[in-house]
Amino acid sequence: MTRRIVVLTAGLSQPSSTRLLADRLADAVTAQIGARGESAQVEVIELRELAHDLATTMTTGGMPTPAVERARETVAGADALIAVTPVFAASYSGLFKMFVDVLEPESIAGTPVLVAATAGTARHQLVLDHALRPLFSYLRAAVVPSGVFAATDDFGGPGSAELGRRITRAAEEMAGAVVSAGVEGFAPAAARRRDRAEEPTDFADLLASLGQ
Repeated sequence: MTRRIVVLTAGLSQPSSTRLLADRLADAVTAQIGARGESAQVEVIELRELAHDLATTMTTGGMPTPAVERARETVAGADALIAVTPVFAASYSGLFKMFVDVLEPESIAGTPVLVAATAGTARHQLVLDHALRPLFSYLRAAVVPSGVFAATDDFGGPGSAELGRRITRAAEEMAGAVVSAGVEGFAPAAARRRDRAEEPTDFADLLASLGQ
């Protein structure tokens, strides 16, 4: 079975450390899924390329542009999500939050999510538990236990080996969640799409069922 892994990366420069971390996580998750006898198809959404469309969507009453709608559908159809943001003012970036804000309610409920962040110093590492994890928990996503934070020194510096170990641990957890989707509390993407496709209950029928 081929699993669809969608990567959200909110780096503002090109290249960026955020994209570098996102690619390493995607490669590690793909390898771990392969080790479990399945394969993975990875699709990357560069949020910097959607910046104008996101601003338009937010300032026109939430009506998504075609580019934003395609990105939303891609996320909604994912078997797992890797979400990576740079840190600004001790939290996720505004661009990252703007995309999360335009997602359809329930679109990632039950989806395994691996959260990750980059910053200049290790002082910002608490962003994983104080900002990213609560955000995705609010959306009812299934956030895997280990997040990955990378400071500038972790890329090629003394911390590079430890970063590699954190990436491997998080990838193992993500692969386990993806392969066991629907067994251990993780909702498979197909089931989520089916639930969203069901016709909503007519209001008159709802009132009738309540004896009104």
